[in-house]
Amino acid sequence: PHYVKKYYFPVRELERELAFDMKGEDVIVFLHIQKTGGTTFGRHLVQNVRLEVPCDCRPGQKKCTCYRPNRRETWLFSRFSTGWSCGLHADWTELTNCVPGVLDRRESAAAKTPRSKFYYITLLRDPVSRYLSEWRHVQRGATWKTSLHMCDGRTPTPEELPSCYEGTDWSGCTLQEFMDCPYNLANNRQVRMLADLSLVGCYNMSFIPENKRAQILLESAKKNLKDMAFFGLTEFQRKTQYLFERTFNLKFIRPFMQYNSTRAGGVEVDNDTIRRIEELNDLDMQLYDYAKDLFQQRYQYKRQLERMEQRIKNREERLLHRSNEALPKEETEEQGRLPTEDYMSHIIEKW
Repeated sequence: PHYVKKYYFPVRELERELAFDMKGEDVIVFLHIQKTGGTTFGRHLVQNVRLEVPCDCRPGQKKCTCYRPNRRETWLFSRFSTGWSCGLHADWTELTNCVPGVLDRRESAAAKTPRSKFYYITLLRDPVSRYLSEWRHVQRGATWKTSLHMCDGRTPTPEELPSCYEGTDWSGCTLQEFMDCPYNLANNRQVRMLADLSLVGCYNMSFIPENKRAQILLESAKKNLKDMAFFGLTEFQRKTQYLFERTFNLKFIRPFMQYNSTRAGGVEVDNDTIRRIEELNDLDMQLYDYAKDLFQQRYQYKRQLERMEQRIKNREERLLHRSNEALPKEETEEQGRLPTEDYMSHIIEKW
């Protein structure tokens, strides 16, 4: 069935054909948002890409060495290659301000080379599933409290970013408690981690009115997502794989698997609760709606392009096959005889 478009995107936003040069200065930077399937995708990047020089992943080590084929220099900035060099689950604001400096320090010996080109990539997930998944993770004791949340050169004050719990973690919290905390970072996490937070005074809530802040954050997140080299959707593993491969001209060895469990590992949630989660994540819902449309349009575009290329290839092969078949016959008949009229018109017609 043909995909019905919701938003208008010019072709240049759909084609995304990058000349990613692994032997040059290009670096893929993976922005990993919590509970979007980023760990699995991150593993694909270090273990499952068909490379001239594969990443070196040693058993028992958390990180792999992903060097360029021609020199000891990394082409991938991610948790499983460089580690959390810009802080735990660094967001767009942190990465864009930190990655160039970190890589320059690492490769200071090669500092004479031209500046790197950074290709940002990320994954998004349906906001309700993602939120429930984060709640379950926090309930089991996760905190991410070592995240820096750097913005405009500083980390937020305890007043700007209060904690939802007292004590070391929030393990055992109910979904109700999780939803009731007004400064829970799980709310609209995807928008916040993709937006340029310096546009709204970082974590200072009194910088601009709340509704204005929300609108600026959403628009910024949409823009940054659209301008990224690539993004995938957890709900569409195979399409995510297909788009990544055709964007970067890299191939995965094994296909991505789609694990379609119910909302976040079998959590039974009634409709009222789902509505509440949607309200708490209203910005994420809008971003995801936009992202899903852009993703599907990019996928359709690539598929159509591929089918067109395949048709041209098939046609050329048929013509080549025909002209090869026609040769021996001509040689047996008197030399120099021209191909017959209907043969020529047949070729032109087919063409």
